[in-house]
Amino acid sequence: MKKEMTTFGNIELSRKLLMAVSDMGFEEPSPIQAQTIPLMLEGHDVIGQAQTGTGKTAAFGIPTIEKIIDTSRHIQALVLTPTRELAIQVAEELNKIGKYKHVKTLPIYGGQPIDRQIRALRNGVQIVVGTPGRLLDHIHRGTIKFGAVHTLILDEADEMLDMGFVDDIDAILSNLPPDNRQMLLFSATMPAPIRKLAGRYMNDPQMITISKENLTVPLIDQFYYETREKLEGLSRILDTEDTGKIIIFCRTKRGVDDLTSSLETRGYLAAGLHGDLSQIQRDRVMKKFREGRIDILIATDVAARGLDVDDITHVINYDIPQDHEAYVHRIGRTGRAGKKGVAITLVEPREYRQLRLIERLAKTKIVRRQLPSSADILERQRDVVKERLIKTLEKNKYADYHTIISDVAADGGYDVMDIAAAALKLSVEGFKDKEEEESEGRFKNTGAAPGMVRLFINIGRSQKIRPEDIVRAFASEADISGNVIGVINIYERFTFVEVPEDIAEKVLSVMHRNTVKGYRINVEPAKKGNR
Repeated sequence: MKKEMTTFGNIELSRKLLMAVSDMGFEEPSPIQAQTIPLMLEGHDVIGQAQTGTGKTAAFGIPTIEKIIDTSRHIQALVLTPTRELAIQVAEELNKIGKYKHVKTLPIYGGQPIDRQIRALRNGVQIVVGTPGRLLDHIHRGTIKFGAVHTLILDEADEMLDMGFVDDIDAILSNLPPDNRQMLLFSATMPAPIRKLAGRYMNDPQMITISKENLTVPLIDQFYYETREKLEGLSRILDTEDTGKIIIFCRTKRGVDDLTSSLETRGYLAAGLHGDLSQIQRDRVMKKFREGRIDILIATDVAARGLDVDDITHVINYDIPQDHEAYVHRIGRTGRAGKKGVAITLVEPREYRQLRLIERLAKTKIVRRQLPSSADILERQRDVVKERLIKTLEKNKYADYHTIISDVAADGGYDVMDIAAAALKLSVEGFKDKEEEESEGRFKNTGAAPGMVRLFINIGRSQKIRPEDIVRAFASEADISGNVIGVINIYERFTFVEVPEDIAEKVLSVMHRNTVKGYRINVEPAKKGNR
C-alpha cells in the first residue's frame, strides 16, 4: 500500500503539493531542491549555479506553486527560458506540480500561432513560461499583463546571454512590478553580464552552487536505443543481449511496479525495489537477486542507493536519468571489480536533447544502436541452442544415446547430420507431428502463384501504407532480401503480400503482432477466393 508523504525530505509543504510530488515519483529532494526550496519559501531571492537536469525545475517550481493563489486568474509567476523546447518542458513539469492546486501554466514561444496564445491568456493562467522574443511581442501588443506577478525565474540565464537576449530581458523586467517581487536566477556559469543583471534586479540574493563531481565511467560500454515503444524495445534487448544480473532504472515507484508486472507477464524473472517496500520486503528481493533466483532488478534511484552487488553485467535506463550525475551513479552499478559492464539507455525522440546534455556533461560517449529485429532474436535463440549443445558435448556424458543414433542410421538409412538436426529439433520444440501437419496445410490454397504463399495483413490505404513500407518492414524484421517478396496488393483496410513458400513460416512468426509504420499488425495466411 502506498505510504502518504508527510514532508518532502525535511521540507514542509501543503498536502496538495505533497500529493503531486509523490505522483511524480520524487522520494526525497535533490541537492539543489533541498537548498533552494526553503530559501524561496522564506521569500529570499536566489542565484543557483547548476547544470540543466539537476532537478532545478522542481527546485523553483515547488515553492512557486506553493505560493500561487489558485482562485486568481491573473499571472502570478513568470519563467524566462532561452528556447521553445525548454519552455515546453518546464511548463509540462509545472503543470504536474500544480495538478492538485489546479494551477494553470502556459508556455509562450515563437513558431506557434499568437492568436492561440492570446485566447489562452484571456481564459486565465497563473504561470507563464516563455521565450524573451515572443513575450516582448505580447507586451507590445498589450495582450499580456504582469501587474500581479510576484515571482520571476530566469532559467539558463547564461544561454540566454549567449543568444543575445540581455536587452530583451531588460525590457521584460522593466514591465514587471518592482515591489514585493521575488527573483530566482539559474545559470551553469556566472559571467560578468549575469552578475550585472543580478545586481540590478535582485535583492540580497542567496547563492547556491551545486558542485559538479568528477565523474568517470571506466570499463563500461555505453549504448542508447531510440524507441517509441519502450517495453517492446526493452524485451527485444533482453532477448538478444548476453546478460547476467541486470538493474533497470525507472523514474517513479509506479513505473517500477508497472514494468515489473509487464516483464513478469512476459516470462522474465524480475522484481521491483522502491521506497514503499518494507525493509523485510526489500531484503527478500535482494536475497533473490543475489542468489540468482531473479536476474532482473527494477529500481528507482533512491531505492538503489547502497546496493552492493558486484556481478551486475548490465544497467538499463528505462527512463532517462534527470541529470548526468544520476546517469553516472546508475551505470556505476556495473563494471565493478575490474569487470566490464554494459550501460543501455532507452530514449524517446523528445528525450534526445537530454541524452546529449548528459553525454556532454559526463564527458563520455554514448553510442547509438539499432533495436534488434525479430530475426536477430531468432538468431540469438539459435546461438543459445548451440552453446547448450557444445556444453553437453564437453561434459561427454551422452554415450548411452550412441546406440539410438546407430540404430536409426542403420535401420532407416538416414544421414547422421539429419539425425542430429532432428534430435535437436525434438529437444527444443518437442514432438509436434499433428501441429506441423496443420501448419503445412494452412499454406495451401492461399491463392498465390506456384511456390509462393499469400499473406493477409490488417492494414491498408487508410493507414497510408505503401508497397515500399511492406518491403522495408518484412526485409528488415525477417532478415530476408526485399527482392524475394512477390505481388503486393494494397486495399483500403487490408493488404495481401506474396512471399516464397520456404520462408513463409519464418515471415509469419516474425511479422505477426509486429509493427509497420507504427501500426501493430495481424498477419495470417490468406484464403483462396479473397481478392
